[in-house]
Amino acid sequence: MNTAHSAVFDAIKTAGPTRADALARVTLVAKLLDNAVLIPGLNRRVGFDAVLGLVPGVGDVISAVLASYIIWEARQLGLPRWKIARMIGNVAFDTAIGAIPLAGDVFDVFFKANQRNLRIIHEHLGTPKRGPVEIDGTAIRVDER
Repeated sequence: MNTAHSAVFDAIKTAGPTRADALARVTLVAKLLDNAVLIPGLNRRVGFDAVLGLVPGVGDVISAVLASYIIWEARQLGLPRWKIARMIGNVAFDTAIGAIPLAGDVFDVFFKANQRNLRIIHEHLGTPKRGPVEIDGTAIRVDER
């Protein structure tokens, strides 16, 4: 029974999510939080992080919780503790300054903590920030605009 049991878990591990899947999820979340919409006239992209920041108090907390998913995925990808600490610092700084009414909302448009955290992940994994990426034999498209 033990042999069959471990064989099932080994099959799940090999068929389960790959690094490419995790990288694609993190890229999508970072893009949605920081670069989802182009502001016409300003030619500047904003994401749901800036929009959520408009809701006093709760918006910045929700934004921090969503950003912490990227940190969790980074930990699953095996990033060292000091890089995880840097990522936590980016989110904490973004949340603290973003909580200031009006000035924090303007700050959220320019300081993109999730894109910074995504850059840390890319640097650690040695993957390009733009263009096609191949990890574990699977090609994915990464666009950081």
